[in-house]
Amino acid sequence: MSLYTSFVANILFPAQEAYKGHTTLKVRKAMDDSQWWPADQLESLRVERLRRLLGLAGKQVPYYRDLFARQAFDPNAVTSTADLQKLPFLTKAIIRAEGDRMKSEIAQGLARFNTGGSSGEPLIFFIGNERVSHDVAAKWRATRWWGVDIGDPEIVVWGSPIELTAQDKVRQIRDRLMRTELLSAFEMSETRLDEFITSIRKKQPAMLFGYPSSLSLIARHAEKRGIAMNDLGIKVAFVTSERLYDHQRDDISRVFACPVANGYGGRDAGFIAHQCPQGGMHITAEDIIVEIVDKDGSPQPHGTAGEVVVTHLATGDFPFIRYRTGDVAVMSDKPCSCGRGLPLLEEIQGRTTDFVVATDGTIVHGLAVIYPIRDIPGIKSFKVIQETQEHITVQLVLDNDCAPGVDEKIADGIKARLGKTIEVAIERLTEIPPEKSGKYRYIVSHIANMELSSNA
Repeated sequence: MSLYTSFVANILFPAQEAYKGHTTLKVRKAMDDSQWWPADQLESLRVERLRRLLGLAGKQVPYYRDLFARQAFDPNAVTSTADLQKLPFLTKAIIRAEGDRMKSEIAQGLARFNTGGSSGEPLIFFIGNERVSHDVAAKWRATRWWGVDIGDPEIVVWGSPIELTAQDKVRQIRDRLMRTELLSAFEMSETRLDEFITSIRKKQPAMLFGYPSSLSLIARHAEKRGIAMNDLGIKVAFVTSERLYDHQRDDISRVFACPVANGYGGRDAGFIAHQCPQGGMHITAEDIIVEIVDKDGSPQPHGTAGEVVVTHLATGDFPFIRYRTGDVAVMSDKPCSCGRGLPLLEEIQGRTTDFVVATDGTIVHGLAVIYPIRDIPGIKSFKVIQETQEHITVQLVLDNDCAPGVDEKIADGIKARLGKTIEVAIERLTEIPPEKSGKYRYIVSHIANMELSSNA
């Protein structure tokens, strides 16, 4: 670790977190220890934290107070994480319907977030300081597994408007101090890809972070241009927010000459799991209880695919208890050779996101189309289908109280990102059917794969 990285990781970043009211450093140090605990010791911690979460929810959160009363559920009687099965699942529909009744009555300073989720159902929710501290600490711990740390030079290829609209002077100064450079994944034209390659070569980052689809596209574009990227000293490429396919891992590791570390989570469900250098996909077990269930909600044994259900133990302000993610994964009962006691996911089958193509031929990350839709109140679910470069269909399922003008808002948002001449057709449905595989996808492009192949 360089002196500058040590200064950022040990002084500057912890000071920033403390200023925000976060306990990130304390939590990360505790996680550094607990990751090596035996299973029984880790389970004792989880049960203790689960009782605390359920106790707070039952006293301070109107939705859970009523639910526990109806079911005669006593949080103090919980002796195992399996006791969660006595409670019903939490769904996006419940969160939307209950609104402020999901918040703790004593919560202060909550931050508003939204997500589309793998099922295409928009969700608005809130996060408090405890949740932020734990999620950031979990990511920080996983970063350090790979021999890099906060303060090492980093290139981030990302598309969230939270990141991309906050480029004020304070944020720019902070990013420079942290040695982080943000590149927009919303526009992947030939010119922009050339610029990305130039930026990466100039910065010579210790790590990359971004969508696997975006990083693999940059990698293939560099190969197409005949530009070597294997001499930059990149130690690791962190990917998240989408399913990582084998060909994407191969593209990224081959071109950048570094391992690819897969991460799994979301703004709603939290930092669920991350890959270690030995290949194990470790669950953040100190914070996250993962259940794998079938379509009827029954627990699935290790080695069998099912829906991921998450209980986040640091969400007392806005509890996520038995939250159905809509993702599909397989739990493993095998230990990792790294020696950590954290349980493992064997496979993650969910979280697929496509690219779409603008009218001028620019390849655009699919999330750029999602953001204009998912934050509109009253939309229960949606799906975006790109039929041609000039035509997009948006399927909508609306609540009865959806505000007027939703069609125009969606069309305007898509046109602003893909071109004013693109045709946007809105279809009102009572239900959006799943794919033939049984999975739900909120972006389907019938032309993006051809465009991506032509750029390879």
